[in-house]
Amino acid sequence: MARPTVAVFDYGSGNVHSAVKALEKAGADVSLTGDRKAIQAADGLLVPGVGAFAAVMDALDGARGGEVIERRLAGGRPVLGICVGMQIMFERGIERGVEREGLGEWPGTVRELDAPVLPHMGWNTVEAPEDSVLFEGLRDERFYFVHSYGATEWTLDPMPQFAKPKVTWATHGTRFVAAAENGPLSATQFHPEKSGEAGIRLLSNWLRTL
Repeated sequence: MARPTVAVFDYGSGNVHSAVKALEKAGADVSLTGDRKAIQAADGLLVPGVGAFAAVMDALDGARGGEVIERRLAGGRPVLGICVGMQIMFERGIERGVEREGLGEWPGTVRELDAPVLPHMGWNTVEAPEDSVLFEGLRDERFYFVHSYGATEWTLDPMPQFAKPKVTWATHGTRFVAAAENGPLSATQFHPEKSGEAGIRLLSNWLRTL
């Protein structure tokens, strides 16, 4: 079988080469690109994100990333966000007093976690729904997190004509959204590319949906 093609969105946000290598190991042909035509043509799009919410959104806006992502999703074309690449899918983020609009694919606000120690850095377990595709075969695995901010509520009302979103939770001081699967849009707060064999298997699960 042909390997699925994945574009890793190169819009100037952090080191993305580990994500490229992890996707290749998971079974994809990967290109690191900001070219709109290449992004639309790929079977899957990975949206990375490292740093502050507002800075990531500024970089994404500079590459007209919102249009690119919205166009793919409107056509039912799979997108996977990672870390801040997940956070920007929500309506807004508030970080160190700076409030910034996100892409608004999901309702809600990303804010600082209420935890005794920040950042939340290291390995943690997750609570995935039984019918999760991303976490199939990964019920007892741990994943690698590096963040101080997150979405602590999930308020998207399911649409009757669409499958119910699958939301995975983790806890660090408070519960927060660790991953979400909502039609063609999936995302993880943790870093699959830094999560060893469990992360590779999760990426392989995503690739099977392309």
